[in-house]
Amino acid sequence: MNRPFTFINSAMSADGKISTKERKQVRISGDLDFDRMDELRASSDAIMVGVGTVLADDPSLTVKSKSRRDVRKSAGVDEDPIRIVVDSKARTPLDADIFKKGTGMRIVAVSSSAPKEKVDVLSEKATIITAGDEKVDLVLLMHKLSSMGIQRLMVEGGATLNWGLLSNGLVDEVFSFIGNIFIGGNSSPTLIDGEGFLKGDLLSLELISSETMEEGVLLKWKVLNK
Repeated sequence: MNRPFTFINSAMSADGKISTKERKQVRISGDLDFDRMDELRASSDAIMVGVGTVLADDPSLTVKSKSRRDVRKSAGVDEDPIRIVVDSKARTPLDADIFKKGTGMRIVAVSSSAPKEKVDVLSEKATIITAGDEKVDLVLLMHKLSSMGIQRLMVEGGATLNWGLLSNGLVDEVFSFIGNIFIGGNSSPTLIDGEGFLKGDLLSLELISSETMEEGVLLKWKVLNK
């Protein structure tokens, strides 16, 4: 496999939404799930998000637990995993939290159509990887990440990036916490948006585990890539 082992982690409402129609983040899970997510981050070589998630939520993508940061440090790696933004047009703000908080490498993946002046400025904050012409070629990007030594990649969305990765057969597992709220809305993002699969080409999953957690349920799926 010429790419990292890749898993998506997401929390969604009981009707499958990951944020409101204004694309505002909603707290869907509780402290136990946040701690589980922190452990997943600490055990990963890198964390990936799409630029839409950066623009909407401005996440830092750092490991919160001091003990987990210490374990990483004692293992000879940075306290935080490498943080990657998939950003075809180089729209990542220079004051984004991923640049201001935490340690370690930051990567912004752009396409060759990204404005050169924006890429040049971002290159002062992050390592730039160019892959693809009009938009980031995710297959090529994953190959480049693998060649950099990234073996375990955590994906934290959003819905468009999730679609791009899943539709290209680039995801191995999915963790989905389903919370006890409805969000609704035709335009509210779901776990996976994008173009969608056709009836004869649906992507199948195998249930690895399910457990009740706080007021919701955590499902772990294996993606049965063709």
